[in-house]
Amino acid sequence: MIAAPKEKSIMRILATSSLIAVGLMLSGCGDTSTINRSVDSVHQPVVQRTDFVFDVNTSGNGLAGGEANRLRGWLDNLRVGYGDKIAVDSGESGNTGAVNTIASVVGNRGIRLETNAPVTQGAIAPGAVRVIVSRMTASVPGCPDYRESFAARFNAASSTNYGCASNATLAAMIANPEDLVHGRDAGN
Repeated sequence: MIAAPKEKSIMRILATSSLIAVGLMLSGCGDTSTINRSVDSVHQPVVQRTDFVFDVNTSGNGLAGGEANRLRGWLDNLRVGYGDKIAVDSGESGNTGAVNTIASVVGNRGIRLETNAPVTQGAIAPGAVRVIVSRMTASVPGCPDYRESFAARFNAASSTNYGCASNATLAAMIANPEDLVHGRDAGN
């Protein structure tokens, strides 16, 4: 049986209004994974460590001639200071004289040698020791975050940019970024 033209138009109106109603109901089910309903910032400071290596030549039970000056120049170029950690990897040679000389050069900067050296790439050449400067930096990736408009919010959520300024300022001001990871005892 064929529907009359009037019935066809009513069926079209019903089908269209049904689709609109279903679309409106589903529009409230959008992606809620980016909604931050807490007072915590989505963007937190991230601490990264970079290791700089410098191999110095040894002679007998100490540094070869001029190596202490080369080491001083390298440390000057890196602008070694508070928060940097310096370690010596003497490899298999165990040259304590060279380590003591390096400790003296580093000690003149107010920094003491770390007892454990981090693992670095490449083998230490025979007749050399490796000086490693570990530097940590803090930053807040993804800030500022202007993905959302600054219109009124009625969903009890903070904006994607919430906390960026405070956390970026903290990351820029922290003297030793490692304190953000481990903290510090009251006695240190």
